[in-house]
Amino acid sequence: MANENIRIVLVGTQHPGNIGSAARAMKTMGLASLRLVAPERFPDPEANMLAAGADDLLATAPVHDDLVQALAGCRFVVGTSARRRTIPMPELSPREAARQLVQAAADGPVALLFGRERTGLENEELQRCHASVCIPTDPDFASLNLAAAVQVLSYELRLATLEAAGGQLPVGRPMPPPDTEPAATADELERLFGHLEQALDDIDFHKGRPPEMVMGRLRRLYLRAGLDTREVKILRGILSEAQRMARLARGGQA
Repeated sequence: MANENIRIVLVGTQHPGNIGSAARAMKTMGLASLRLVAPERFPDPEANMLAAGADDLLATAPVHDDLVQALAGCRFVVGTSARRRTIPMPELSPREAARQLVQAAADGPVALLFGRERTGLENEELQRCHASVCIPTDPDFASLNLAAAVQVLSYELRLATLEAAGGQLPVGRPMPPPDTEPAATADELERLFGHLEQALDDIDFHKGRPPEMVMGRLRRLYLRAGLDTREVKILRGILSEAQRMARLARGGQA
């Protein structure tokens, strides 16, 4: 799998909870290679608490003293940046960055870098990247939590991986198999309509008014519904029960 070659590298992370949350975000999208460069606090119980089931990623994450070690062997490196930098390099959208990372991962390790919570990646760290990527947040509120940024880009990597594997994207849970009950026949529907008309009379629905207009609308309603045989039986059972209750209300026998 190409995803085994995709490294998520967190550089200088200040809050251990963000490391755990990032690991959880990765695992939900099928990513497993987490690397840490000079984290301020790690290992830490808060990281494990917020990993929420992704503790295995934390347990196997190498901790490097510098970025050179974390990027060893990588063929393609993309650095995240919240703003434009003076360093000349290609600036990719999240979708294009994910596509290029997945494509390059077919031939060997690649890396996606995330910087410090407050300051991001430093210029000399970005200089080790082939390209940068910026998540297009609302400029009026551009602050994005580190783990949230990891989640967004991990999602894009997931989509790119699925597309590369055959172009099939998940569309949610499969629909249940269609109901095999046969459609109601015309005579079954006519018996339903006759039963409905009689039941409305029995409960005095029309209050002495001619029933033709109401019955015409109800016919169109049920014909649009495309009832099957079982649904007709259910409706007739409801009508029979309504008629029984009407008789009881009038003091008759059920």
